Amino acid sequence: MTRILFGAILGLLVAYPALLAVVLAVVAAAVSQPAVLAFAVGCLLWPRITRRVRGWAT
Repeated sequence: MTRILFGAILGLLVAYPALLAVVLAVVAAAVSQPAVLAFAVGCLLWPRITRRVRGWAT
């Protein structure tokens, strides 16, 4: 699923080079906000954290 999504985004950027500037601006704006960055990392790591904590209970 991730490969398909990455391929679709990469294909759009190749087909429409103007989107690259928009994507870079959005990424730069998101990274410059520490709260947004912390939220994104939390969302990505949440399944791993819950599995580890669930393992402690058993």
